[in-house]
Amino acid sequence: MKFLEVGKIINTHGLRGDVKVVAWTDSPEDFEDIPVVYIKKKTGNEKLTVSKIKYQKNNLIVKFKEINDINEAEKYKGLIIYADRDDLWELEDGVYYIADLIGLDVYDESGKIGVIADVFNTGANDIYDVKRDGKKNLLLPVIDDVVKEIDIENGRVTVHVMEGLDE
Repeated sequence: MKFLEVGKIINTHGLRGDVKVVAWTDSPEDFEDIPVVYIKKKTGNEKLTVSKIKYQKNNLIVKFKEINDINEAEKYKGLIIYADRDDLWELEDGVYYIADLIGLDVYDESGKIGVIADVFNTGANDIYDVKRDGKKNLLLPVIDDVVKEIDIENGRVTVHVMEGLDE
């Protein structure tokens, strides 16, 4: 199984074991399509079955079949939730999982300029945080004028660094 991070349990909710979750999917509703999730523990991966989801502001209130009271739920606070990649939906063309982008080599017209270290979502567009040798990181907006090609199979992103971005 290949796991991807899909959210984080940030608190308990009520006495029956519900937990408050911040979803790291594009839309909180996407979480409804994930039948089971996993919590990584020192003793191995623990499987949790999603039985009910409610919405509260920008968070989710999730009931897992395996968590039945607030005392059990307390043990999960602060833990990252993972999903098996095979349980996730097909992505549209031109849409990628952040986990697939991190570590890709970034090239411009002159050659390799660095490696994607992180991806930030600003609402308007994503930002690639490109780590460079001997220089400060370069923040590149993910827009058509900057990102020219993404080739996951070959581990490469081709960009055009517009004037003013590298200052």
